[in-house]
Amino acid sequence: MELRYLRYFVAVAQAKHFTRAAENLGMSQPPLSQQIKKFEQEIGTPLFKRLTRGVEMTEAGQALYEDARQILQLTDSAIARTRSIARGEKGSLNVGFSPSAMFHPTVLALLHRYCQQHPHVQPLPKEENPAALITALQERNIDIAFLRLPCDLSDDINGEILAEEPMKLVLPAGHALSHKAQISLSELRQEPLIIFPREVCPGLHDMIIRTCYLSGYGPRPSPFAPQLMATIGMVAAGFGITLVPESLACIKADNVTYHDIGMPEIHTQIAAIWRKHERSPAIVNMIHLIRQHLSTQHPD
Repeated sequence: MELRYLRYFVAVAQAKHFTRAAENLGMSQPPLSQQIKKFEQEIGTPLFKRLTRGVEMTEAGQALYEDARQILQLTDSAIARTRSIARGEKGSLNVGFSPSAMFHPTVLALLHRYCQQHPHVQPLPKEENPAALITALQERNIDIAFLRLPCDLSDDINGEILAEEPMKLVLPAGHALSHKAQISLSELRQEPLIIFPREVCPGLHDMIIRTCYLSGYGPRPSPFAPQLMATIGMVAAGFGITLVPESLACIKADNVTYHDIGMPEIHTQIAAIWRKHERSPAIVNMIHLIRQHLSTQHPD
């Protein structure tokens, strides 16, 4: 049975008149009458009683009408939803974040703007280490990822650097240097350095350790924090000192103070990455938004 037969049948049932139904459908009356007759022959029973001034449904027609109307509504809804998804107006967007990346104001602003522009697309967040995010992207378990550089990207990944920010030194309140706005790492001598495991963010981990030694600060070993953000809590608990991206200074933990780092400064970058040759409309819309944002930040 063709779906158009149901449309013709419902139109005639609602108009109770072949001519008016034909006008509503944008067709002439004779072809509509022929299509209804073919439909009745296919079903094997009359659906309408032909009257002098119009038609009325038979008992069989009445039994079919409500189901036919619901089938058409479901079909129209499914088609509209499919077209919306194809345009990136509905559906979901699987977004990956490396630890701390979601705290960066640029990432938050992009996600907020995306949700405003595409309110029927649901972002589904997932936090992983950079290496796991890249794998998840390649295996299509996520659609786009925000992470900290440096990290190793494969040839099948595209991306854009969104922002750069300095690292901040975090000291326990009451530390001998906590009164200073800027502190050189060389002033820290043998302070215990709280850092996350290397596999959490290898590039940032190695950069921190390398800069510490180049600055003449040879940190004493201390317990690892499970993630970058946990280092702040461990400083508050008195385990040592740590370095975190400036955007994490928004975490107002008790018993810690944040300080600028003297020369040499350490900077970290936030990037968005996605698969090359991506065509999914929901993802492409996010990529366009990212590039539009960057063009306003760097018009040249």
